[in-house]
Amino acid sequence: MSDLDLLTQSLARNVKRWRNERGFTLDALAARAGVSRGMLIQIEQARTNPSIGTVVKVADALGVSITTLLDYEQGPKVRVVPAEQAVRLWHTDAGSYNRLLAGTEAPGPLEMWDWRLMPGESSPSDPHPAGTVELVHVTAGELTLTVDGAEHRVPAGASASFEANVPHVYGNTGRVPMEMITAVSVPPVR
Repeated sequence: MSDLDLLTQSLARNVKRWRNERGFTLDALAARAGVSRGMLIQIEQARTNPSIGTVVKVADALGVSITTLLDYEQGPKVRVVPAEQAVRLWHTDAGSYNRLLAGTEAPGPLEMWDWRLMPGESSPSDPHPAGTVELVHVTAGELTLTVDGAEHRVPAGASASFEANVPHVYGNTGRVPMEMITAVSVPPVR
């Protein structure tokens, strides 16, 4: 692959990434940059080699440097979190706990958690900001998930999703430990 091909593909990937991160539609970015929607489509599909002037306009409209848009050396960023570096933020004497496994900004905070609740224990949560969504996947036992006062049973092997801008409680009303993985997506601050 030639350097020009690498730059064209990097530009396509990075314009799309930053446009999505900023929450811009194609039309909004086109208006901000003063370029046509068609040109942006061609750039994002790596079907054109735009002039440096066009790249400057798009970079300025996105609020990033030209270097950021043309960066192909770094590639996708991968961060591996070793098991011993997972952060335990809550625990009980009975053995319940949660651990923050990994997190990122995508475009708002996105976190993955590992939970264990011992029989008879629960963990209540205040409402998160509007637009927050949580995903749960139960790997052992049964979760009693209470969202805005309504109780839902989530057995091992099942998953659930819910809007988390209301009070919610993770509970274990069973006789065996309940284990689950959760993901929490919080919208970006605008």
